[in-house]
Amino acid sequence: MSVKSKEKPLHSLFAGAIAGGTESFLTYPAEYVKTQAQFSYSSGQKAPGPITIIRETIRDRGILGLYAGVGAPIIGNAAKAGVRFLCYDYFKGLLADKDGKVSPPKSLVAGLGAGMMEAILAVTPTETIKTKLIDDARRAQPKYPKGLIPGTAAIIRDEGIAGIYRGLFPVMMRQGANSAVRFSTYSTLKQFVQGNARPGQALPSWVTFGIGAIAGIVTVYVTMPLDVIKTRMQSLTAKQQYHNSFHCAYRIFTEEGALRFWKGTTPRLARLILSGGIIFTVYENVIRAIGGRAV
Repeated sequence: MSVKSKEKPLHSLFAGAIAGGTESFLTYPAEYVKTQAQFSYSSGQKAPGPITIIRETIRDRGILGLYAGVGAPIIGNAAKAGVRFLCYDYFKGLLADKDGKVSPPKSLVAGLGAGMMEAILAVTPTETIKTKLIDDARRAQPKYPKGLIPGTAAIIRDEGIAGIYRGLFPVMMRQGANSAVRFSTYSTLKQFVQGNARPGQALPSWVTFGIGAIAGIVTVYVTMPLDVIKTRMQSLTAKQQYHNSFHCAYRIFTEEGALRFWKGTTPRLARLILSGGIIFTVYENVIRAIGGRAV
Protein backbone atom coordinates (compact mmCIF):
# COMPACT_ATOMS: atom_id res chain seq x y z
CA MET A 1 0.00 0.00 0.00
CA SER A 2 1.40 3.37 -0.96
CA VAL A 3 1.53 6.06 1.68
CA LYS A 4 3.30 8.72 -0.35
CA SER A 5 0.30 11.04 -0.05
CA LYS A 6 -0.45 11.00 3.67
CA GLU A 7 -3.66 12.30 5.17
CA LYS A 8 -3.21 15.34 7.36
CA PRO A 9 -3.58 14.34 11.03
CA LEU A 10 -6.68 16.53 11.51
CA HIS A 11 -8.25 14.99 8.40
CA SER A 12 -7.72 11.47 9.77
CA LEU A 13 -9.04 12.49 13.20
CA PHE A 14 -12.14 14.27 11.84
CA ALA A 15 -13.08 11.63 9.26
CA GLY A 16 -12.50 8.82 11.76
CA ALA A 17 -14.66 10.53 14.40
CA ILE A 18 -17.56 11.03 11.96
CA ALA A 19 -17.28 7.42 10.80
CA GLY A 20 -17.10 6.08 14.37
CA GLY A 21 -20.10 8.04 15.65
CA THR A 22 -22.23 7.04 12.66
CA GLU A 23 -21.27 3.38 12.96
CA SER A 24 -21.95 3.29 16.70
CA PHE A 25 -25.47 4.71 16.46
CA LEU A 26 -26.52 2.45 13.59
CA THR A 27 -25.20 -0.79 15.12
CA TYR A 28 -25.77 -0.23 18.87
CA PRO A 29 -28.77 -2.60 19.33
CA ALA A 30 -26.56 -5.51 18.20
CA GLU A 31 -23.86 -4.39 20.68
CA TYR A 32 -26.47 -4.25 23.46
CA VAL A 33 -27.67 -7.81 22.72
CA LYS A 34 -24.07 -9.12 22.49
CA THR A 35 -23.16 -7.59 25.85
CA GLN A 36 -26.27 -9.03 27.55
CA ALA A 37 -25.48 -12.48 26.14
CA GLN A 38 -21.97 -12.42 27.60
CA PHE A 39 -22.87 -11.75 31.23
CA SER A 40 -22.56 -14.69 33.62
CA TYR A 41 -25.64 -16.47 34.92
CA SER A 42 -26.36 -18.62 37.97
CA SER A 43 -25.34 -22.28 37.83
CA GLY A 44 -27.95 -24.24 35.89
CA GLN A 45 -29.51 -21.11 34.42
CA LYS A 46 -29.39 -21.13 30.64
CA ALA A 47 -28.13 -17.94 29.02
CA PRO A 48 -30.83 -16.39 26.77
CA GLY A 49 -30.36 -16.24 23.01
CA PRO A 50 -30.34 -13.01 20.95
CA ILE A 51 -34.05 -13.21 19.99
CA THR A 52 -35.06 -13.78 23.63
CA ILE A 53 -32.95 -10.82 24.79
CA ILE A 54 -34.50 -8.54 22.17
CA ARG A 55 -38.06 -9.71 22.92
CA GLU A 56 -37.70 -9.39 26.71
CA THR A 57 -35.96 -6.01 26.51
CA ILE A 58 -38.69 -4.54 24.28
CA ARG A 59 -41.40 -6.09 26.48
CA ASP A 60 -39.93 -4.70 29.72
CA ARG A 61 -38.41 -1.39 28.58
CA GLY A 62 -39.69 -0.66 25.09
CA ILE A 63 -37.65 -0.24 21.92
CA LEU A 64 -35.49 2.39 23.62
CA GLY A 65 -34.32 -0.32 26.01
CA LEU A 66 -32.07 -1.60 23.21
CA TYR A 67 -30.27 1.74 23.43
CA ALA A 68 -29.49 1.58 27.17
CA GLY A 69 -26.05 3.12 27.68
CA VAL A 70 -25.86 4.35 24.05
CA GLY A 71 -24.42 7.79 24.90
CA ALA A 72 -21.05 6.49 26.08
CA PRO A 73 -20.29 4.34 23.02
CA ILE A 74 -21.36 7.05 20.53
CA ILE A 75 -18.97 9.52 22.14
CA GLY A 76 -16.40 6.80 22.68
CA ASN A 77 -16.64 5.39 19.16
CA ALA A 78 -16.23 8.84 17.64
CA ALA A 79 -13.15 9.39 19.82
CA LYS A 80 -11.67 5.92 19.35
CA ALA A 81 -12.21 5.83 15.59
CA GLY A 82 -10.57 9.24 15.29
CA VAL A 83 -7.62 8.04 17.40
CA ARG A 84 -7.52 4.70 15.53
CA PHE A 85 -7.27 6.20 12.04
CA LEU A 86 -4.91 8.94 13.22
CA CYS A 87 -2.55 6.43 14.86
CA TYR A 88 -2.85 3.91 12.04
CA ASP A 89 -1.84 6.52 9.46
CA TYR A 90 1.01 7.65 11.73
CA PHE A 91 2.39 4.13 12.33
CA LYS A 92 1.87 3.25 8.67
CA GLY A 93 4.03 6.22 7.71
CA LEU A 94 6.77 5.13 10.13
CA LEU A 95 6.78 1.58 8.75
CA ALA A 96 6.70 2.49 5.05
CA ASP A 97 9.70 1.51 2.95
CA LYS A 98 11.74 3.93 0.84
CA ASP A 99 9.16 3.66 -1.96
CA GLY A 100 6.36 4.61 0.39
CA LYS A 101 4.80 1.14 0.50
CA VAL A 102 3.54 -0.82 3.52
CA SER A 103 3.54 -4.62 3.37
CA PRO A 104 0.65 -6.65 4.89
CA PRO A 105 2.75 -7.67 7.96
CA LYS A 106 3.68 -4.03 8.60
CA SER A 107 0.04 -3.03 8.12
CA LEU A 108 -0.81 -5.60 10.81
CA VAL A 109 1.76 -4.03 13.18
CA ALA A 110 0.42 -0.53 12.44
CA GLY A 111 -3.12 -1.74 13.22
CA LEU A 112 -1.93 -3.36 16.46
CA GLY A 113 -0.32 -0.10 17.59
CA ALA A 114 -3.40 1.91 16.66
CA GLY A 115 -5.64 -0.47 18.61
CA MET A 116 -3.47 -0.27 21.72
CA MET A 117 -3.52 3.52 21.63
CA GLU A 118 -7.28 3.74 21.18
CA ALA A 119 -7.78 1.30 24.08
CA ILE A 120 -5.83 3.53 26.46
CA LEU A 121 -7.08 6.91 25.26
CA ALA A 122 -10.72 6.24 24.45
CA VAL A 123 -12.09 2.71 24.55
CA THR A 124 -11.61 1.47 28.11
CA PRO A 125 -13.46 4.29 29.94
CA THR A 126 -16.42 4.37 27.54
CA GLU A 127 -16.67 0.57 27.25
CA THR A 128 -16.59 0.18 31.04
CA ILE A 129 -19.31 2.78 31.52
CA LYS A 130 -21.42 1.23 28.74
CA THR A 131 -21.03 -2.30 30.16
CA LYS A 132 -21.86 -1.23 33.72
CA LEU A 133 -24.95 0.71 32.58
CA ILE A 134 -26.20 -2.24 30.48
CA ASP A 135 -25.53 -4.64 33.39
CA ASP A 136 -27.34 -2.28 35.76
CA ALA A 137 -30.33 -1.82 33.41
CA ARG A 138 -31.13 -5.55 33.46
CA ARG A 139 -31.54 -5.56 37.26
CA ALA A 140 -34.96 -5.45 38.91
CA GLN A 141 -33.81 -2.44 40.96
CA PRO A 142 -31.15 -0.50 39.00
CA LYS A 143 -28.37 0.99 41.11
CA TYR A 144 -27.41 3.87 38.82
CA PRO A 145 -29.59 6.74 37.58
CA LYS A 146 -30.64 6.79 33.94
CA GLY A 147 -28.58 8.81 31.51
CA LEU A 148 -24.92 8.91 30.57
CA ILE A 149 -23.79 11.84 32.72
CA PRO A 150 -25.58 10.95 36.01
CA GLY A 151 -24.77 7.24 35.52
CA THR A 152 -21.08 7.99 34.91
CA ALA A 153 -20.94 10.35 37.90
CA ALA A 154 -22.42 7.63 40.13
CA ILE A 155 -19.93 5.01 38.90
CA ILE A 156 -16.98 7.33 39.55
CA ARG A 157 -18.39 8.25 42.97
CA ASP A 158 -18.66 4.56 43.92
CA GLU A 159 -15.45 3.22 42.38
CA GLY A 160 -13.24 6.19 41.58
CA ILE A 161 -11.43 6.84 38.30
CA ALA A 162 -9.96 3.33 38.52
CA GLY A 163 -13.51 2.03 38.23
CA ILE A 164 -13.85 3.24 34.66
CA TYR A 165 -10.47 1.77 33.72
CA ARG A 166 -11.39 -1.71 34.90
CA GLY A 167 -10.51 -4.31 32.29
CA LEU A 168 -7.78 -2.17 30.67
CA PHE A 169 -5.57 -5.18 29.84
CA PRO A 170 -8.23 -7.25 28.02
CA VAL A 171 -9.45 -4.11 26.24
CA MET A 172 -5.90 -3.39 25.02
CA MET A 173 -5.55 -6.98 23.86
CA ARG A 174 -8.93 -6.92 22.13
CA GLN A 175 -8.51 -3.53 20.48
CA GLY A 176 -4.98 -4.30 19.40
CA ALA A 177 -6.11 -7.59 17.86
CA ASN A 178 -9.25 -6.00 16.37
CA SER A 179 -7.38 -3.21 14.62
CA ALA A 180 -4.49 -5.43 13.54
CA VAL A 181 -6.82 -7.99 11.95
CA ARG A 182 -9.31 -5.47 10.57
CA PHE A 183 -6.82 -3.03 9.00
CA SER A 184 -4.55 -5.72 7.57
CA THR A 185 -7.51 -7.67 6.12
CA TYR A 186 -9.09 -4.52 4.71
CA SER A 187 -5.89 -3.13 3.20
CA THR A 188 -4.90 -6.50 1.68
CA LEU A 189 -8.33 -7.04 0.11
CA LYS A 190 -8.49 -3.44 -1.10
CA GLN A 191 -5.05 -3.73 -2.68
CA PHE A 192 -6.17 -6.90 -4.47
CA VAL A 193 -9.37 -5.27 -5.78
CA GLN A 194 -7.55 -2.12 -6.85
CA GLY A 195 -5.00 -4.25 -8.69
CA ASN A 196 -7.82 -5.47 -10.92
CA ALA A 197 -9.34 -2.01 -11.44
CA ARG A 198 -8.34 0.75 -13.83
CA PRO A 199 -5.37 2.85 -12.56
CA GLY A 200 -6.55 5.84 -10.52
CA GLN A 201 -10.14 4.59 -10.36
CA ALA A 202 -11.84 5.16 -7.00
CA LEU A 203 -13.63 2.12 -5.64
CA PRO A 204 -17.46 2.43 -5.48
CA SER A 205 -18.94 2.69 -1.99
CA TRP A 206 -20.61 -0.73 -2.28
CA VAL A 207 -17.23 -2.34 -2.94
CA THR A 208 -15.67 -0.52 0.03
CA PHE A 209 -18.62 -1.63 2.17
CA GLY A 210 -18.20 -5.26 1.07
CA ILE A 211 -14.46 -5.28 1.79
CA GLY A 212 -15.05 -3.72 5.20
CA ALA A 213 -17.77 -6.27 5.97
CA ILE A 214 -15.45 -9.18 5.16
CA ALA A 215 -12.78 -7.63 7.39
CA GLY A 216 -15.42 -7.46 10.15
CA ILE A 217 -16.24 -11.18 9.83
CA VAL A 218 -12.59 -12.18 10.12
CA THR A 219 -12.13 -9.88 13.11
CA VAL A 220 -15.09 -11.35 15.03
CA TYR A 221 -13.98 -14.97 14.98
CA VAL A 222 -10.33 -14.19 15.71
CA THR A 223 -10.93 -11.86 18.66
CA MET A 224 -14.18 -13.12 20.25
CA PRO A 225 -12.57 -14.73 23.36
CA LEU A 226 -10.89 -11.42 24.24
CA ASP A 227 -14.23 -9.65 23.90
CA VAL A 228 -15.96 -12.06 26.29
CA ILE A 229 -13.21 -11.64 28.92
CA LYS A 230 -13.38 -7.87 28.50
CA THR A 231 -17.14 -7.85 29.11
CA ARG A 232 -16.88 -10.02 32.22
CA MET A 233 -14.06 -7.89 33.67
CA GLN A 234 -16.15 -4.73 33.25
CA SER A 235 -19.36 -6.08 34.80
CA LEU A 236 -20.68 -4.80 38.13
CA THR A 237 -19.70 -8.04 39.92
CA ALA A 238 -16.21 -8.42 38.40
CA LYS A 239 -14.36 -7.53 41.61
CA GLN A 240 -16.21 -10.23 43.54
CA GLN A 241 -15.78 -12.92 40.86
CA TYR A 242 -12.36 -12.49 39.27
CA HIS A 243 -8.85 -11.64 40.49
CA ASN A 244 -7.64 -10.59 37.03
CA SER A 245 -8.17 -11.29 33.32
CA PHE A 246 -6.32 -14.61 33.44
CA HIS A 247 -8.40 -15.80 36.39
CA CYS A 248 -11.52 -14.73 34.49
CA ALA A 249 -10.45 -16.75 31.43
CA TYR A 250 -9.64 -19.76 33.64
CA ARG A 251 -13.04 -19.69 35.35
CA ILE A 252 -14.92 -19.34 32.07
CA PHE A 253 -13.01 -22.27 30.57
CA THR A 254 -13.28 -24.60 33.58
CA GLU A 255 -16.82 -23.72 34.70
CA GLU A 256 -18.60 -22.91 31.45
CA GLY A 257 -16.57 -24.57 28.71
CA ALA A 258 -14.50 -23.34 25.78
CA LEU A 259 -17.51 -22.54 23.62
CA ARG A 260 -18.53 -19.84 26.11
CA PHE A 261 -15.66 -17.73 24.74
CA TRP A 262 -17.68 -17.39 21.54
CA LYS A 263 -20.95 -16.48 23.31
CA GLY A 264 -22.47 -13.41 21.72
CA THR A 265 -20.84 -14.16 18.37
CA THR A 266 -24.07 -13.80 16.37
CA PRO A 267 -24.95 -10.24 17.47
CA ARG A 268 -21.28 -9.19 17.39
CA LEU A 269 -20.96 -10.69 13.92
CA ALA A 270 -24.01 -8.72 12.79
CA ARG A 271 -22.58 -5.55 14.31
CA LEU A 272 -19.04 -5.90 12.95
CA ILE A 273 -20.17 -6.84 9.45
CA LEU A 274 -22.17 -3.60 9.40
CA SER A 275 -19.49 -1.78 11.39
CA GLY A 276 -16.68 -2.74 9.03
CA GLY A 277 -18.71 -1.71 6.00
CA ILE A 278 -20.02 1.53 7.50
CA ILE A 279 -16.85 2.81 9.13
CA PHE A 280 -14.53 2.36 6.14
CA THR A 281 -17.14 3.63 3.66
CA VAL A 282 -17.93 6.75 5.71
CA TYR A 283 -14.24 7.36 6.44
CA GLU A 284 -13.16 7.17 2.82
CA ASN A 285 -16.03 9.38 1.62
CA VAL A 286 -15.41 11.99 4.32
CA ILE A 287 -11.64 12.01 3.71
CA ARG A 288 -12.28 12.58 -0.01
CA ALA A 289 -14.86 15.30 0.66
CA ILE A 290 -12.43 17.33 2.82
CA GLY A 291 -9.59 17.05 0.32
CA GLY A 292 -7.65 14.11 1.68
CA ARG A 293 -7.13 10.73 0.09
CA ALA A 294 -8.63 7.31 0.73
CA VAL A 295 -7.12 4.76 3.15
